Amino acid sequence: MALPGMLYFIIFRYFPMWGLLISFQDYQPSLGMLQSKWVGFEHFQRFFFDASFGMLFRNTLLLAFYNLVFFFPLPIVLALLLNEIRREMFKRFIQTIVYVPHFVSWVVVVGISYIFFTTEGGIVNDILAALGLPKINFLMSEEWFRSMIIAQVVWKETGWGTIIFLAALAGVDQQLYEAARIDGAGRFRQLWHITLPAIRSVIVILLILRLGNFLDTGFEQIFLMLNSMNREVGEVFDTYVYNVGIQQGQFSYSTAVGLFKSVIGLLLVLGANKLAKKFGESGLF
Repeated sequence: MALPGMLYFIIFRYFPMWGLLISFQDYQPSLGMLQSKWVGFEHFQRFFFDASFGMLFRNTLLLAFYNLVFFFPLPIVLALLLNEIRREMFKRFIQTIVYVPHFVSWVVVVGISYIFFTTEGGIVNDILAALGLPKINFLMSEEWFRSMIIAQVVWKETGWGTIIFLAALAGVDQQLYEAARIDGAGRFRQLWHITLPAIRSVIVILLILRLGNFLDTGFEQIFLMLNSMNREVGEVFDTYVYNVGIQQGQFSYSTAVGLFKSVIGLLLVLGANKLAKKFGESGLF
């Protein structure tokens, strides 16, 4: 039963790692990996001393940090709220509503954002104008770019993120709640002393996994939201790799950038896992 899953990871996850070698080569497609010139860490040095490295690192780090701070806790909060709903039919209806945005593509999400926030006929700016307030160019503004990115992620993925937490909450022994009610504990006390401790290990594991993708800010979403006016705050590693690797054909250099990002993710996972064990949690491994 495990064989299909193992084959998937071997073929699509582990076997492609062979291609990381080109980050240490001056890769030429006509020569192939075996005959291309070996250049060592030349591409990494070029990247670290590039004028755009500071901008890319800052933008990626800020978006990743905002995602972690503002988005990660929301599925937990929503799952706790859904868990408190006692009418099963109403609960399933709300779950369906909050799951739906996950299945909407980023192209559609960005299109909806343009409809709402454009200065020419956008609903939000029309409301501002009706209130006598000046219109705001949300889509071209550096100040609003990160807020819009996080807002889109929250709208699209918060509901879907509750699935694992709701599954964990379903396994909590109901006798604990009954005993707590007998002892006079209210809903908040039950939440604090029973519900949260019951799902703490799940939260820790998902946080560790999240840190592994800490610098993955989402290529498609950001690429669609980028323009010449907000590129200084919106260009991240993923879009940079696309620009230099696919559009400019610098395969070795773009692979080196991607490898750097992956190494940072690995170090974050190892560090978070070790820290979790120090605080008494089981960790990821």
